[in-house]
Amino acid sequence: MNVLLWHVHGSWTTSFVHGGHRYLIPTTPDRGPYGLGRARTYPWPDSAVEVAPADLPGTAVDLVILQRPEEVDLAEEWLGRRPGRDVPAIYVEHNTPKGDVPNTRHPMADRDDLLIAHVTGFNQIFWDTGASRTTVVDHGIVAPAVSYTGELDRLAVVINEPVRRGRVTGTDLLPRFAEIAPLDVFGMGVAGLADHLGLPADRLTSHDDVPQDRMHAELARRRAYLHLCRWTSLGLSLIEAMAIGMPVVALATTEAVTAVPPEAGALATRMDTLLDAARRFIAEPVAARQAGAAARTAARDRYGLDRFLADWDRLLEEEVCGSR
Repeated sequence: MNVLLWHVHGSWTTSFVHGGHRYLIPTTPDRGPYGLGRARTYPWPDSAVEVAPADLPGTAVDLVILQRPEEVDLAEEWLGRRPGRDVPAIYVEHNTPKGDVPNTRHPMADRDDLLIAHVTGFNQIFWDTGASRTTVVDHGIVAPAVSYTGELDRLAVVINEPVRRGRVTGTDLLPRFAEIAPLDVFGMGVAGLADHLGLPADRLTSHDDVPQDRMHAELARRRAYLHLCRWTSLGLSLIEAMAIGMPVVALATTEAVTAVPPEAGALATRMDTLLDAARRFIAEPVAARQAGAAARTAARDRYGLDRFLADWDRLLEEEVCGSR
């Protein structure tokens, strides 16, 4: 199939474009949010093809993947065809609802022209989608090409824009863990985080926008992985850290509850429990390695790329055939 989709979420799109289809990625000269084109920090196959908006009207498109409400009108403008009416469409919902939770109405609620595919079961039950058809396709990842060593008695975190997002990403909780061990925080917009939290430079080091392969190699050297998000969909960085073999210390919120088995680390809503687990992993490398092995097995069994792509192949086929 020829599948049109925008490059919105790098890690998810990296997995998606590893399928057996041709993926048309809108690309504009400014490479802005609606024309980002192919990834520059993720390895994408040649089947992910950049396409200029002006070339889309004459391009064969079998299905459109939508990820933002405004893409419905944008796709019609660029294609000359209405998603869901003239060409099959699936709306992928990556995020947890915001606002009046749990009464938040989804922007695609009560539509009979497209399917909403949630990336977690948690998202599906929390969004109010009305009469719209919904399904869940759990995440899948390209397995990192590194293995856990845990040689550094430091804790690793991956967060994008932790200053702006604040309590949503658990940024305010980081100083408690910095008392136990130095923190290494990776992600976009992490520069200046130590100053923002009033921490000395030797207790929190920011690694801003590091290429994925290098970030994975650095994560693998840290003793344990912190996942402190209060309200978010399931972060792919958490699954990637588990797949590397890192033990996890995580808040028992949203989809993390089903993604992290008890033997893979610590999952709790009590800070004392999480802090005790972090201390234990720092002090006991053998225990950390054992928990990390369980995390690796869980991540690769449930979130493997083959299962993810097979699920999406079935869904794409159903939607295209159904439209015919």
